[in-house]
Amino acid sequence: MSGSSLPPGVLRRKLLRQQRRAERLRNLWRMAVFSAIAAGLGYGLLRQGWTLRGPAQVEVVGSQLVDRQQVIRATGLQFPQSLLTVQPRELDRDLRSSLPVEQVRISRLMLPPRLRVELVDREAVARAERRGRTGLEQGYIDRQGHWIGVAAEGLVPRGDLSLRVRGWNERYRSALTEILARREAFAGGLQEVRFAPDGNLWLTTRELGPMRLGPVDDRLGRRLEVAAHLNATLPKQLKGRAPTLIDLSDPEQPELSVPGVAPPPAKKPGADP
Repeated sequence: MSGSSLPPGVLRRKLLRQQRRAERLRNLWRMAVFSAIAAGLGYGLLRQGWTLRGPAQVEVVGSQLVDRQQVIRATGLQFPQSLLTVQPRELDRDLRSSLPVEQVRISRLMLPPRLRVELVDREAVARAERRGRTGLEQGYIDRQGHWIGVAAEGLVPRGDLSLRVRGWNERYRSALTEILARREAFAGGLQEVRFAPDGNLWLTTRELGPMRLGPVDDRLGRRLEVAAHLNATLPKQLKGRAPTLIDLSDPEQPELSVPGVAPPPAKKPGADP
C-alpha cells in the first residue's frame, strides 16, 4: 500500500513523527554548537582572560604601611599567572609572617581579572627587644604581643610607645597580651616588662620601681591585680621612700624592701610568741 493510499489519520501521525525526529536533530545540533562555543569561551577566559599579567592587577587596600610591591615580594607572585593557581591561604600565611599586618583578606575577582588584597595594619603599642641569632634585636610589639621587627618596610609606629618589653619570646606572648590588656590599671605608670632568662617576670612602674612577679604561670592574673593595687596605694603610705624591691611571687604575701626600714627582729628560740 502506497503512502498516498494511507488513511488520513495514519498519514498525519506519520508526518508528526517525522517532524518530531527532525526537531530533535535540530535541538541536538544546537546543543552541540552552543556547548562548543561555551567550551571555547571558557577555555579562552581561563587561559587568556582570568590571568594576572602584571603588578597593576594586584590591588592592595586598607594599609598605610604596605604597598603593592611589598605584597608581591612577600608572596612571590609571578607574572603572567592564572588566578586559578593563586592559593589565598598560602598568600595569607606569607603576608602575616613577613609583613606588619594583623588581618588579611584575599579575593580573586573576574571582571576585570585582578587579585584584591585587603589588609589591616598591626599597630605598635610598645618598644621591644629580644635575643636573636646575631645578638640583641630591637623592634616593637602589637597589642596581641606579636613581634614587629624594625626591618618591616614602611613601619610607622603610632600611639604611646613609652613601655619597653625586654626579653621578648614567643612562648611568653599570651602572658604579654594579658599584661597589655591590664596596662591602664597602672594609670600610665607601667614603664617596663622584662622576661628574665631564669623565667621570672619583672614589671617596673614609675611609682614603685621594679617588682618581681615570679614565674609566668596560671597565677599571673592575680599577681597583676596585686601589682596594680600596690602601685595605686603604696606611694601614699611610703611618702616618697620608694621600695628597692617588691616581690609578688606569692601574691597573697607580698614582700617589700624599703630603705631605712629595718626588718622585724628574728625571734629567739624559746622566746614567748
